[in-house]
Amino acid sequence: MEKVKPKKHLGQHFLTDLSIAERIAQAVKGHDGVNKVLEIGPGMGVLTDFLLKNPQELYLIEIDRESIAYLHKKYPQLGERIIEGDYLKYDASRILPEKYSIAGNFPYNISSQIFFRVLEEKDRVTEVVCMLQKEVAMRIASPKGNKDYGILSVLLQAWYDIEYLFTVPPTVFNPPPKVNSGVIRLTRNSVQKLDCDEKLFFKVVKGGFSTRRKTLRNALKSFELSEDFRSNPILDKRAEQLGVEEFVFLTQQIEKGRGSN
Repeated sequence: MEKVKPKKHLGQHFLTDLSIAERIAQAVKGHDGVNKVLEIGPGMGVLTDFLLKNPQELYLIEIDRESIAYLHKKYPQLGERIIEGDYLKYDASRILPEKYSIAGNFPYNISSQIFFRVLEEKDRVTEVVCMLQKEVAMRIASPKGNKDYGILSVLLQAWYDIEYLFTVPPTVFNPPPKVNSGVIRLTRNSVQKLDCDEKLFFKVVKGGFSTRRKTLRNALKSFELSEDFRSNPILDKRAEQLGVEEFVFLTQQIEKGRGSN
């Protein structure tokens, strides 16, 4: 079969190292007894070959029509489990109505958007094993107090346990990216619902990090803080110093402030 040419506008960098593909596939554990895996952006199936060796049932979603045609020829046994579509817009419940895992070599330019989509699907996505730009991978896995810690760190860590697995050099891709890649695993934790308004929680986290160098007292000026709470020492901190539980507490106090006005 004629190989697929990587397309710059789709952010495609095809992995060429089989040992790395195997390590990524082996990191998919099927958390919580889940037996279905969705691979995002399989390209020419380098990772797919190894995911097919896992016990879970594999589904593929790919936006590139040339890759779709290639995948149908390479994996005729997958049939309708090869989906032409964009994970960011596709209703995965049409093919995966129950819980599922995600695997993939995420395009650098949309990796953050994929994770926000995962958050929307958090009640069904039990595990994510993926490769993405190392800087973003480090940020997601970063603990509070670290300079890499940010919005995605807090939001994802609220519902997932996150492990940074290993670093991948640019030389094992075609074409080689200009930066290192990192492989991480997200495993759904036991939190079903945060002890606060979750939509407000998202807004508070984003607001806190909107001006990283400012204290939360200044960064959250647009939010309604009760008179009693305005002197709380937590507001003297910066967003990067707060963990998930502290952001939940902060959200609760803003809820109270809104209720008292």
